Amino acid sequence: MIQDIFPSKLDNSFKKCDMKDGDNLFIFDKSGKILVRINEGSIDFPRACEAGGKETIYLFSLDDKRFFLQVETSDTVIEGFSFLSVRDIRDNYSGKEIFAVFTAYHLNKWYADNCFCGRCSAKLTFGEKERSLVCPDCKNTIYPRINPAVIVGVKNKNKLLITRYKNGYAHNALVAGFTEIGETLEETVSREVMEEAGVKVKNIRYYKSQPWGMAQDILMGFYCEVDGDDTIRMDENELKYAKWVEREEIVLQPNNLSLTNEMMRMFKEGKEI
Repeated sequence: MIQDIFPSKLDNSFKKCDMKDGDNLFIFDKSGKILVRINEGSIDFPRACEAGGKETIYLFSLDDKRFFLQVETSDTVIEGFSFLSVRDIRDNYSGKEIFAVFTAYHLNKWYADNCFCGRCSAKLTFGEKERSLVCPDCKNTIYPRINPAVIVGVKNKNKLLITRYKNGYAHNALVAGFTEIGETLEETVSREVMEEAGVKVKNIRYYKSQPWGMAQDILMGFYCEVDGDDTIRMDENELKYAKWVEREEIVLQPNNLSLTNEMMRMFKEGKEI
């Protein structure tokens, strides 16, 4: 999956430090595209010495490389670089740098969406001791937003419930959705399957989790089994199709980055829990 970069390691611990010439810099434009250079299939980022002297903040390190975020968005293209969407990078490239891109996108979105205090409207400042934004007037503290969501592999003997979104991502997927306020993860599983496919489920079992910075999510995967009537009543507003697919006939996504694809592959290979 996208975060499986062993033996490399992304260290997201907070550090208050200044950028040096050799450090990597994330520059986003107003639409959320990121400035990168594709170098023989790998992804390079601008260095501090290649960018202007705008305000930056330390994000994380990947092995021995440090990464900073340029706080202000920019449409200026540095020679040899171009702005690409996170989806373009996900669909066309692989390697540990993609996880860095996803994580940077998550943090950039949070910083961009939280410039002013929601309590008193004062301009927020960077936290000095932790990853936070602090109001200098009322002392309100805001932490990075992480949205909990579930990915659900619904089993029906030797078949798996495969879906495809009506808009957006064009490949096979599983039932998925966000957890609502006051709802357990297991309740989210049951509700989302009912809403998207119109079937009841039982024997809900946790599988694995995945950070998914593209939507500021933490994805939690579950397998479960259809309970009773397996007639699918698809949500036609959200899905293009929803079908029971035999194990050996499942078509996987074109890359191995997502928890969804891993769960489909595990079922296809008979290795699911």
